[in-house]
This record gives sequence, structure tokens and C-alpha cells, in this order.
Amino acid sequence: MDSGSPYQWLRELRWESQGLNPMILLLDCAKCVASGSIKNADIGLEYISQISSPDGSAVQRMVTYFSEALSYRIIKRLPGVYKSLNPPKTSLSSEDILVQKYFYDLCPFLKFSYLITNQAIVEAMEFEKVVHIIDLHCCEPAQWIDLLLTFKNRQGGPPHLKITGIHEKKEVLDQMNFHLTTEAGKLDFPLQFYPVISKLEDVDFEKLPVKIGDALAISSVLQLHSLLATDDDMAGRISPAAAATMNLQRAVHMGQRTFAEWLERDMINAYILSPDSALSPLSLGASPKMGIFLNAMQKLQPKLVVITEQESNLNGSNLMERVDRALYFYSALFDCLESTVLRTSVERQKLESMLLGEQIKNIIACEGVDRKERHEKLEKWIRRLEMAGFVKVPLSYNGRIEAKNLLQRYSNKYKFREENDCLLVCWSDTPMFSVSAWSFSR
Repeated sequence: MDSGSPYQWLRELRWESQGLNPMILLLDCAKCVASGSIKNADIGLEYISQISSPDGSAVQRMVTYFSEALSYRIIKRLPGVYKSLNPPKTSLSSEDILVQKYFYDLCPFLKFSYLITNQAIVEAMEFEKVVHIIDLHCCEPAQWIDLLLTFKNRQGGPPHLKITGIHEKKEVLDQMNFHLTTEAGKLDFPLQFYPVISKLEDVDFEKLPVKIGDALAISSVLQLHSLLATDDDMAGRISPAAAATMNLQRAVHMGQRTFAEWLERDMINAYILSPDSALSPLSLGASPKMGIFLNAMQKLQPKLVVITEQESNLNGSNLMERVDRALYFYSALFDCLESTVLRTSVERQKLESMLLGEQIKNIIACEGVDRKERHEKLEKWIRRLEMAGFVKVPLSYNGRIEAKNLLQRYSNKYKFREENDCLLVCWSDTPMFSVSAWSFSR
């Protein structure tokens, strides 16, 4: 429980020349949420709402979404309230798809990934007659249209190209099919497009239209991390009967305490029992989905697999570690938008609120299978893929030259560097995304 005046806690924080430092206040609010001190968290979040803005500076915008995520974590202790304010999504909406397009347009990270991926495919398939690409999240026609143009000019003529596009929305795959077949028709390019409507975790690799003799390449852009989601919270470890008893006890005790006291005591109990507590012996286990998925992918014996993932360590069970590391990553991401896109841009505002804000909310407010944004750094992906039977493939020198020119068109603060035969694209000195290439081990 709280000790002393909550306002004293607010006064003791460090101040800047223009007022209270929102980043320090945010971290203190996160500590209060993690420890179950809801009254103090509420006071801090109320103050943050006065000094933050989704239309202001990069810091003000980012703090807005982090404070919103902390608020959602508090009300998640009230499942009915949380679900009424945040109804579950059964699938991607058209707006979700649109803001992903904004991310592609406003930041060069995906363009960098596509360029490096395509160049790796071209070089790996130099003498192949039939090339089959499996795109694990097929939504951007520009990537494969560029590949068509490059293959069209290949010495000896283009290969017969097959693209299996995987996406959970039929409309997205229909659009991909239309754009790609239209472009292939203009170029007189031999292309077959196979749409597969499926979530990533439900993909059945044995049923994909891969034939013996196909030179196979697999492209995964910001997808594999979602397979790390596992039931790592206490809710997944108690029986339905025990959960019902706990809910009944809460209802009885609510009549004996004020709502704020009940909520705070509930949060403290959750802190003691949850993996977010430093006292808890529970730790995040490996996801069986990832092992099954990589094993199935390896059985296809792909000649090339190119993987792009966010370069951050957000898969820990400790809330404060996640908040701290997420602040580091998203500070750089909001800063690059601030440096290259007008504050009044509607596309930027939607991108920040509907994509980045939702990612931050998932990282901070969610646990167990609900927490999909489980990013890990390159070193962990390397170990995981090597254990699954893949070997690294060096990335293209020509691709790096083209990537450097691409990044400089946006800002000279965009850079990339090599690490373990892989590439890290950075904003200033902060690594943002990794691109690595692999082949199955014979």
C-alpha cells in the first residue's frame, strides 16, 4: 500500500526548465503500476494527460501512447470494463491495412527490407528456371513488382516465377493478385500467383503448392515474433474453477472496500503472483509454435529464407524492463518521424495512433497469448534459426549499395551496419530492424 502523501511523490520527481520531465514521470507511473500502487499511478497519469499530446512533439506523442498503455494495463484487472473499451479483433480491418501502408510510405525500413530481400533472391536464383517464393505476409505489391522488373532483365531471360502469398484477408490477396498479374502481363512475364488465406500460426506448409524442382525462397517481414506468444501469465496456470472462486471473492470484498482500494489490492496481489514480479520464480518459456513452424519451414528445404525483425528485446516477463526497452526503441521511431514528416500529417497521426500506439499497448498492457509484440534481438534469432537447422547466407554487396542510396534519400541519419553476416538498419546509432538470410542445412 502507499506510504505518505501521493502528491509528495509527484513533487519529488526531477523537473526540467519547462516543467516536469514527462519521460521520468512516465517511468515512475510504470513502477507504480508494476507494484500495484494504483492511486499514485492515477495521479501521475492525470498529470501526463496535461503535458502530452498526440499532435505535439515526438516526446509528447510517444508519452501519450505509453500512458494510454499503462492505463489499459490497470483496467485489464477489470475484464468486463476492459473488453467494453477494447473489444477483441477477429481479423485485420481495412484501416489496419491502410496504416501499414503509411508505415511503408513514411519510413524506409520496409523498403530497405524488400530491397535486400529481392537482391538476395536474384543472386541465389541466378541460374534457376523455376523460382517459387512464399511470402508469409503478402500485402505490398511494390516488392514483387520490383523483382519482376529485375528478373525481366536477367541474362538468359527471366525464370518462371511462382508466388504463394499468405495473408488472413482475402481482399488483400485479391489486390495482390490483380497488381502482380497486371504487371506481369505488361512485361510478358511468366507468373503464377497462389493466394493462401490464413493466419501465420495456422499455415499448413504441407498443403502449400510447392513442387519438386521449384527453387524455393521464403520471405518473412516482421512476422515470426508473433509466434513467440505463449500462455506465460498466471491466468493460464489456474483452473477455470479456481478462477471462478477468485472472481466470486473479489465480488464479495468489493462490497467491503471502496472501488479504488479494491482495485489497488487486486493489483498488488497480481504483482506478487505474476511473472512481472521480481520475486516470482516463473519465467517465460519457449513457444512450441515457433519450433513447430521453423521445423515445418525447414522441411521444405528452401534455397533461401530472408527474415526481417524488429531489433529490440521486448519478450521478457518483467514489466519495467519492457517499458524501459520499449521507450528506447519507440523514442528513436517517433524521432525519425518527427525529423522527416510534418506534425500536421494525417497519415503520420494515423500511423502513430493506430499502428505504433497499438503495438505499445500490446507490449505493456497484455500478457500471455494476447501479447503478440514479443520482439527479440538478432543474436537470439540467429541461435533459434541455427538450432532449427538453418545456416546463414551472406547478404548481397550490390544490395547494400542500393540500400545506402535508398536510405540517404530519406535522411542522412538513416544508416545500416553489418553484424554476424546480417544487416541492421539504424536511426542515428540506434539499431531498428535486422535483415538476415538463411538456407536449410543439408
